[in-house]
Amino acid sequence: MKSFTTDQIRNVALFGHQGAGKTMLTESMLLCMGETNRIGTVEEGTTVSDYSPEEIDRNNSIQTSVMHGAWKNYKINILDLPGFADFAGEWTGAATVVDTALIVISTVGGIEVGTERSWSQAVLKNLPRFFLVSKIDRENASYSNIVDRLQERFGPRAVPLYWPIGEGPGNRGVVNILTGQSYSFDDRGKPQKIDTPAELESVIETWKNRIVEAAAETDDALLEKFFDAGELTADEIHQGIKSGVLSGELFPILPSVGTTAMAACTILDAITDYAPSPSDRNEWIATEDGSDKKIVLKADPKAPFAAFVFKTVSEPHVGELSIFRVVSGTAHAGLDVSNTTRQTSERLGQLSILNGKNREDTAELVAGDIGATVKLKDTHTGNTLVEPKSKLMLPILVFPEPVMREAISPKVEGEDEKMAAGLHRLHEEDPSFRLEVDAEIHQTLLYGQGEMQLEILVAKLKRKFSSEIIREEPRIAYRETIRGKAEVHYKHKKQSGGRGQLGDVHIRVSPLPRGGGYEFVDSIVGGAIPGKFIPSVDKGIRESMDKGPLAGCKIVDVRVELHDGSYHSVDSSDLAFKIAGSMAFRDGILKATPVLLEPIYDVEVVVPEDFMGDIMGDLSSRRGKIQGMEAEGPFQKVKAQVPLSSLYKYSSDLRSMTQGRGHHTRMYSHYEEVPREIAAKIQAEVLKSKAEEK
Repeated sequence: MKSFTTDQIRNVALFGHQGAGKTMLTESMLLCMGETNRIGTVEEGTTVSDYSPEEIDRNNSIQTSVMHGAWKNYKINILDLPGFADFAGEWTGAATVVDTALIVISTVGGIEVGTERSWSQAVLKNLPRFFLVSKIDRENASYSNIVDRLQERFGPRAVPLYWPIGEGPGNRGVVNILTGQSYSFDDRGKPQKIDTPAELESVIETWKNRIVEAAAETDDALLEKFFDAGELTADEIHQGIKSGVLSGELFPILPSVGTTAMAACTILDAITDYAPSPSDRNEWIATEDGSDKKIVLKADPKAPFAAFVFKTVSEPHVGELSIFRVVSGTAHAGLDVSNTTRQTSERLGQLSILNGKNREDTAELVAGDIGATVKLKDTHTGNTLVEPKSKLMLPILVFPEPVMREAISPKVEGEDEKMAAGLHRLHEEDPSFRLEVDAEIHQTLLYGQGEMQLEILVAKLKRKFSSEIIREEPRIAYRETIRGKAEVHYKHKKQSGGRGQLGDVHIRVSPLPRGGGYEFVDSIVGGAIPGKFIPSVDKGIRESMDKGPLAGCKIVDVRVELHDGSYHSVDSSDLAFKIAGSMAFRDGILKATPVLLEPIYDVEVVVPEDFMGDIMGDLSSRRGKIQGMEAEGPFQKVKAQVPLSSLYKYSSDLRSMTQGRGHHTRMYSHYEEVPREIAAKIQAEVLKSKAEEK
């Protein structure tokens, strides 16, 4: 591929709900740019971007794929993103390195939950946005209906630049609203001019006027001229649209098919004409050596080198492929760099540009470009690479909170280290999942965005590292506390022929507010217990808090007041008072009405309104307490508090209930008393699991 300057580069990512047609749009654009000879299919596993065995098996995108191609005098880097919420972590890195979000909307599904999440991600990263309306050749497809819905949801600045000639299976081309010129397309997407149907003239005129008005409103000088003259030149309209896209005030809408190359070239034209280049956006803010000072890095090929690794892929016999964007400067093979995230030194190997799994060597990558290198020693997703003496660091990636957890163990006994090593390698590829060894429940926990993500991790672990694991429902870290108060006296006295043991304590036990933890109060007066023994009483109580009387769970939210006692000048010791404190506390807890607590999570569920009844009924059946509802665009957000024990595999259940159109988030809130009728059952289950452990 020939060399391109920073101004000639366009970096775009395809966002959207699962099944919207992102991968097929990528196929049609690659065909138009001459990067492929035919359009592959998801069903046959022949697309460029869905190349991993897991993607081919499931007919779904599960990771970010990077493609590129030349269109006229421009290089376009395309990132195809998965649509499932389970892989939302992939969106984070992609949204950080592209300059434009192409939000794909199917005429079949319309505006869906994934559309809203894509929009939110683009807003969060301050990305210019296009809407690509796919599948306009499907039965009952209505481009005009989708345009109306987009205007209702995102405002009048969402404007179509092209209009289809015929809807549904009768589609035979598109018309450029600004020029009035119509086109049909051959099998490779090459446009041919055709006559514009008379019935579209009024549609074209209406939308052209709206586009010109919207373009004028992006610039005060253009707006003044538009008011004075009533029109703008073609160049002024072009500049107004480009400025509006860059500032986030204008959102072009474009029609497409995907399964054929029809209209793919018009999308490429719109990207090169109106999407910003890396030099148009100076959004990269770095810090230096941990300071708060902000440093803006410009996309200048002659500036000091800086790059951001947004994706790593590890494959057997290849090693780790680091995919990065050059933020400033120019990358070339053999360049010595510093990884300021991990405080290590690296040297760039051979550079490549990507089309899925296929790599094409390149001599250099200028500022703003996206490429890859292999075999960096200690560089992973989210790391910053800079010149050796530089201490600049780009912001770390912040991934969404997990919404699912599972307990895992190796299928073959004794392979715990092998399992952990494989998952560690996979975490370097995908930091959006988390691995934790929970000492309290004695399980290894895998946290992720949903069941599908965890299934993929398990499949990759087996394929790449020959490690098979067992997945099961994790235990719950229950707690115990008290409702009432108690006053207890305990004397520990032991005589064994020589020096004895004597520790005598009087304590008062009372509950603290939820979340209060543990409070020890020393109210000893007159030296009833010497000060040197009081910490031992506290220590004995703390150790007893690890196992409560109901189910052997940790005791929380308790206040203990040591108010009296006695000692012996010879027989009293730290050990004696530790034992006395421990036994007194156990007696006190039993007398103060102990109860079981369970973790409660704040849950937010976003669904189309049609599913509200089912969702609320399901949450209630899980002992959830509805906290409120509010509109989120065309959808409804239900807020509830739900016990963690009722949320196992909720993401899968939610997908099933809403035909894949709902998603949820969760976050720990607090511990709450378990209802009496359920507590006995939980007690039995917890005690049984503890017995099985032993």
